[in-house]
Amino acid sequence: MSTLKAISSMATRHVLAELVAAAHEAGHPDVEIESVGGVDAADRVAAGEAFDLVFLAQGALNKLADAGHVEKSTVAPLLLSQVAVAVPSDSTDPAARPSGTAYGSADGVRDALRAAKRIGYSTGPSGTALVKMIDDWGLSDELGDRLVQARPGVPVARSLADGEVDLGFQQLSELVGQQGVRILGVLPDDCAIDTVFSGAVAAASADPELAGGLLAYLQSGDAAEVKARHVFGVPSA
Repeated sequence: MSTLKAISSMATRHVLAELVAAAHEAGHPDVEIESVGGVDAADRVAAGEAFDLVFLAQGALNKLADAGHVEKSTVAPLLLSQVAVAVPSDSTDPAARPSGTAYGSADGVRDALRAAKRIGYSTGPSGTALVKMIDDWGLSDELGDRLVQARPGVPVARSLADGEVDLGFQQLSELVGQQGVRILGVLPDDCAIDTVFSGAVAAASADPELAGGLLAYLQSGDAAEVKARHVFGVPSA
């Protein structure tokens, strides 16, 4: 059976690795996944690089589908990810709490942003959404160069652990289990940032039938336990 070639953003690399391993045990082909920054992944697919499967945030994948780079009919929501807040593990932030909901409300998040010396956020949709939220709150000028975007492919957790920032926002799945950070919780309901990650068969796939079969497995109930273990939810239909 052929080995399929796929590309994904960094945010889903761990869960996808386990999911495709489970799919292989269930009789699907091996998948070789290259995980890079989401923007870079989309650019490479748009440039015509040959892949069988593409795993990206829903919005980015829809743009690729509209441009004919992935098969629109195959776009499948797979993972629901929440943005969480974290601090360095040695932080004495009095608002730090066990994993749950950080700061309790949007007001608490705004206060934390104002108090932070340097604020780390990621590339990709969650970072874009955070910057927009900060702008909507009228805090862009006040925070200014205290906002530090991680380099593509570099997790915010590393910036926190290395002391480059003292408050960080990233997908919960990217923060769980990382050394040198303490998770305060996901963003409160009144300012939550949720991202749906989807998969699709690439227009350049050498074996779209095999790729589609594997994608169907990843969307099935058989994959739910792996998703939960990596703190991803299942998107609503």
